[in-house]
Amino acid sequence: MPPVQPMLAKSVKGIPDPAKFDDGLSFEPKFDGFRCILFKDGDEVELTSRNTKPLTRYFPEVVDAVREQLPDRCVLDGELFVAIGPRMEFEVLQERIHPAESRITMLAGKTPASLVVFDALAFGDAALVDRPFSERRALLEAELGGLTGPTYLTRTTTDAGEAQGWFEEFEGAGLDGVIAKPLGAPYQQNARSMLKIKHERTADVVLAGYRLHKTSTPEKPLLGSLLLGLYADGELQHVGVSASFTAARRAELIEELRPLEVGIADHPWGKWQEWAIANPDRIPGTQSRWSGGKDLSFTPLRPERVLEVKYDAMEGRRFRHTAHFKRWRPDRDPESCGYEQLEQPVSYDLTKVLGMNTSGGPA
Repeated sequence: MPPVQPMLAKSVKGIPDPAKFDDGLSFEPKFDGFRCILFKDGDEVELTSRNTKPLTRYFPEVVDAVREQLPDRCVLDGELFVAIGPRMEFEVLQERIHPAESRITMLAGKTPASLVVFDALAFGDAALVDRPFSERRALLEAELGGLTGPTYLTRTTTDAGEAQGWFEEFEGAGLDGVIAKPLGAPYQQNARSMLKIKHERTADVVLAGYRLHKTSTPEKPLLGSLLLGLYADGELQHVGVSASFTAARRAELIEELRPLEVGIADHPWGKWQEWAIANPDRIPGTQSRWSGGKDLSFTPLRPERVLEVKYDAMEGRRFRHTAHFKRWRPDRDPESCGYEQLEQPVSYDLTKVLGMNTSGGPA
């Protein structure tokens, strides 16, 4: 019964070697959509998001397809997506999360969504979460084989070479990488038990505030940069900024984010204003020897929105350079955005890079 939290993935570089895992790996394409846990009991169908929120009302056409195509009683893990021609379109999928039933009905006919299934938590009275993925996959093939849409069963391979080919080829269809699952692993809710190999280094971060652009005026305020955060040990840490918006978008964002504005005393970073001066973590609103006297004050926002950004590398616990805005993530809870999702470790021993030993001499 819901709520059920999906199993998660940790980013790794390159296709992993199956021989390094006791029971090998199963590879599958990584779809670019909304994660979805599906519950079906006869005609009763519930769709829930990655953060266990209900999705059922937004995808009536998927509910109809599930009733017709899937086994009578099951709990499945999959991904909702929208395809326009030969490509998946995440932006179009986002439009489906709308309060107006009339708009949902219109979009369900105009840009219908599909569901691809890639794991099973239960069939009938049998709970499968403690069984290895190899068994869960065999049951999926027995129960869901032959689906031709709008519900699908994802393809898999145990051949790392074939998975590498998928990684290189499937991007053109809007997929964003490959998932690897240990064949002997159970289904672990909310645990990063899978591996994901993506085409670019990305992170889901929390929007915590913004700074005004240098050309902003009281008559025409323009957003300069978004202030980003990640959670660590229950605290929202400043991880960097995102910028590079058009002038028109800078003006739009000011209005779009205005309802989230909050006083600094009610913001997670409010406690820092009493002591944080030239601090090593470069908390927003504080000076450092590199700031050159610039106004680093910021407008605090309630940390309720999540966005996906591209970044190149970490420097300590922060993005080394300005991160690039990719998209909003309405399907993510802010509290779920932590450092563990990052592809690179947050620190690295420079002596290893320089080929030196820990005493400072040549290795």
